[in-house]
Amino acid sequence: MQKFYYVQTGHRIGLDRFRRALAILNILQDDDITLLCSDFRIAHEARGMGVKNSVGIDVVRNIVNIANRGDKLIFDSDEANLIMLEDMRSYFSTFVRISDNPSDKRADNEFLISAYYKDELTCNCTIIDDKYFKQFDKTIDIGFFFGDDDYEKDLMRHINFIEDIDAVLLLGYYYFLDYEDELKQRFKITYEFDDYDKFITSCGILITASPQAALQCLASGGMPIYFQREDYSTKYFELFKSLNIPIINNYNKDRLNEILMNPKDYNPKKLYQNRDRLLAYMRNISRFYQD
Repeated sequence: MQKFYYVQTGHRIGLDRFRRALAILNILQDDDITLLCSDFRIAHEARGMGVKNSVGIDVVRNIVNIANRGDKLIFDSDEANLIMLEDMRSYFSTFVRISDNPSDKRADNEFLISAYYKDELTCNCTIIDDKYFKQFDKTIDIGFFFGDDDYEKDLMRHINFIEDIDAVLLLGYYYFLDYEDELKQRFKITYEFDDYDKFITSCGILITASPQAALQCLASGGMPIYFQREDYSTKYFELFKSLNIPIINNYNKDRLNEILMNPKDYNPKKLYQNRDRLLAYMRNISRFYQD
């Protein structure tokens, strides 16, 4: 009986779920879990980030080409429809699903991790790696992270949103080389993908479209400002409002300047409460994972 963790990744959807997977795997500390990624490149990169076993499988339907009936799976993706999800719940002896959907509910034959839904078999929490819950020197006044993916070069198309703010740029993992060179000409200071953790924890203020980066910044004592990309889900709005993370729609520069001039009081306490809940739940999941 094998254990798998499937995470949706790719050059059009970024790495938010992947960073969440790293957090859960660090908590579980189970080298027998094989991480399955929908992108071969990040599957290779994962090994350099401490993941012992990782495999690229291209599409979600290829999970059954590796796993056998009765195996166990943690599933973090929005690729599966209702029929496919029900098939997975029947196929795997333990099925743990991670959801960002505020209206989502747990099915009878699964375990659920959700920032919104609550019941006795659901972990109602927000997933952030423990390493961010520390005190860090804030050496970057304002950081800017558009996200790990920008296939259509939307950052450059909306460059006026951030251009006259003296922000430090973090480059994304899936950026093209010529695009990186173009961006470096528009920002005085840029950080490479490999400096992700250093960048996130060093920002006093982080302007970002990455939900996971915003949560990590808040956990590390920073002040995140979230702006909504046209190609990203709005499912995090309810969570961000509960944490007092300001949200910007339509690249509203006046709204951004207003927030920068009048910083909000954030509510990071909820992240600490959720972290404790996650640790307790994962210990139970670890027991479920024992043969």
